[in-house]
Amino acid sequence: MAGHPTSRGPDDTGAPSPDEASRTPGAPVLGTPSAPRPDEHPPLPGAAEDFLREYGADAPRPRFVLALLSDGRWWSANDLVRAGGVAYAVVSSLLKALEAAGELVREPGGERCRLARPDHYTGAHTPVLADPVAHLLSEHPRAAAELARAVAEGPASDLDLDHVSATAETALRRALFLATRFDLRRRTLLCVGDHDLTSLALALVRPEARVEVVDLDERVLAHIDAVAQRLGLPVRTHSADLRLGLPATLREGADLVFTDPPYTPDGVELFVRRGVEGLTDPRRGRVLVAYGASETTPKLAAATQTRLVRSGLLIEAVWPDFNRYLGAESIGAASDLYVLRPLARTLPSPGGDAARVYSQGVNAKEVRGALDAERARAVLDRIAEDRGPGADGAPALVGEWPREVSKEVRVRLSTWMDSPTAVGACSVVNLTGGWERLAARAALASTTDETYVLVPSSSRWVRDETGQRELRAMVEPGTRVRFLRGLGAPDLTAIRLTRNPEPGGSTGRLLAHVQGRAHGTLTTTLRTGLVEAAAWRGRPTNKRTARHAVASAPAWLAGHSLLDLPEHRFSELRALASELMARVEELQEHR
Repeated sequence: MAGHPTSRGPDDTGAPSPDEASRTPGAPVLGTPSAPRPDEHPPLPGAAEDFLREYGADAPRPRFVLALLSDGRWWSANDLVRAGGVAYAVVSSLLKALEAAGELVREPGGERCRLARPDHYTGAHTPVLADPVAHLLSEHPRAAAELARAVAEGPASDLDLDHVSATAETALRRALFLATRFDLRRRTLLCVGDHDLTSLALALVRPEARVEVVDLDERVLAHIDAVAQRLGLPVRTHSADLRLGLPATLREGADLVFTDPPYTPDGVELFVRRGVEGLTDPRRGRVLVAYGASETTPKLAAATQTRLVRSGLLIEAVWPDFNRYLGAESIGAASDLYVLRPLARTLPSPGGDAARVYSQGVNAKEVRGALDAERARAVLDRIAEDRGPGADGAPALVGEWPREVSKEVRVRLSTWMDSPTAVGACSVVNLTGGWERLAARAALASTTDETYVLVPSSSRWVRDETGQRELRAMVEPGTRVRFLRGLGAPDLTAIRLTRNPEPGGSTGRLLAHVQGRAHGTLTTTLRTGLVEAAAWRGRPTNKRTARHAVASAPAWLAGHSLLDLPEHRFSELRALASELMARVEELQEHR
């Protein structure tokens, strides 16, 4: 999807806002006259009639654009796209046809236009299909207001992740559909990616439901947690790169899944696959997918649907233009709502490239950022120099490496992140080629005493002091960190991490214990760490006391490992470690 221009409201352009335009997909917007009976339509001017006739049976879509124009106001092409849910290519072609016939007037500068004779287009209005949730919207004014605020205050779109923001009303519409079509009382919804805040919308509409969110964008997770805490909503967040897998605590735990994935066939297939993996019983659950493609590119939608059917998924229902966006004009600033029903507990092996699921940015198929053989050799030579002549054995290579340099132990990045991997004394993790967001977590996942994490020098973790400080906050005091710029090439940086034998006092030792067991659940590693830290301090405690201390921890702790804990929780974890040590002392005094 593409980015979007700044939206304009009715006061400054005469066009309705995206939320107003999306109130009922396919229906006239606020201020549009009611549709006359079909047999009362006066004929349209010749250019419009010709365009509709050539468009065929699907002519109601461009006809609706004509109905919008008939109000006589100034419209930009993007405003018409967002209001009508019609692809930009169709709107643009219609406007060109009208302009060539002298039916269109452009304002100075040419961005906006209006009909020269709007009263000649009253025949463009036609009846529209009923909307499945429009009649429910008025019953939830508080949810609508809170979602409007949450969307306005949320993080900007990340184009590397194919983000285009859905309207606040779309989030509410999704929640109303979910809450009406399915029984979610005391059941769990898993949101596989949630830049659009569907999780918050459902929690507002159905607070007795449990909602889990997994996303790669740490800003999204922090925003959802902040809003959920402010409103007291039962939403929990998890960090993960879905290309590598679903966090263990989210597998087979949900009754229903919602996802608005990258709109490539690989992206849709991957996110749906993760959703199915998250279902308790896939044959009883459903995966709801927001997916859109321009009506001018039906082969793209067909390729995606074919992937879904071949994966053993029944397309149970499709609601056209259900979702509306503040951008993505190329597909009409709209997408359809799919209801998918898995036909088996597991899906067959994927057919696409899971590493390249996005349509643009560093993870698009067209981008090739991984190491070639020459650069890889230069990196390994420099690491050998840094380790010195007495280094113990060749390092294990983690991630994607050219075959020419992969004679040493090789480990898939997904394996590295999923479970502790014993590979010797040293490892080199290649995160070039679109994986650099994982740098801190890949370092925590290491079981070696010495780890080199290779990233582009443009990575947020290494390019300035702020990013370096943020990485240190996630991996210290368990490891010591150095940044080796220009390692093998000017545009590469290696993060060198070594085990820290002296992590500080009892709190530092507790944190180091947890960081050294990053794959384990935090409730378990904190308990065992408390026993170890207390013994080091000279005041041993037992497992029962440690268990009671951890039981007093905040609710966000449960169900997490360090590897899927959202980044904004790491500072809270440091404070919690200190509190738990104090709690153990208190419990010991009262024994």
